[in-house]
Amino acid sequence: MPRIIRLYVRYVDGLSHLIGLIAMYLIFVMIAVLLLDAVTRNALNIPLHWCIEFAQFTLAAYYFAGGAYTLKEGAHARMDVFYERLGQKGRARMDLITAFCLLFYLGVLLWGSISSTLYAIEYDQRNFSMWNPSMIPIKVIMVLAIGLMILQAISMIFKDWARLRGGSLA
Repeated sequence: MPRIIRLYVRYVDGLSHLIGLIAMYLIFVMIAVLLLDAVTRNALNIPLHWCIEFAQFTLAAYYFAGGAYTLKEGAHARMDVFYERLGQKGRARMDLITAFCLLFYLGVLLWGSISSTLYAIEYDQRNFSMWNPSMIPIKVIMVLAIGLMILQAISMIFKDWARLRGGSLA
């Protein structure tokens, strides 16, 4: 494979790994916020109205930001009924087909998320609650994470293509 493709795969895989590691620690942020909510509400009788929503936003950022890492590691759900019986090249072919389906899905998702983010920016969209947080930050995170998943899906296509040709990019 050309050097530019090898560099692309290396940098996108590295970025996905870094963002995935950062995303993994968001679970601890969420636990801390929910623990703070439980202690202040039950022990101190001081309800903090922002905690539950902040935990929900953190969870959304967690699963969006972890998407590219999951793709990179091959940890996504897969139906192994036929896949396990395929050889190395058969798996590469199957992965190429599903990767193009994934790219289509992620493209539609990106299109919708950009539209939703632009709406949130234009109208200063806020969540209707007592805390009333802006929706812009989580929507921007969503757009960036979906963009990274698209880059990672393209990296997967390059790696599967190399496997199909008998080589490797990893």
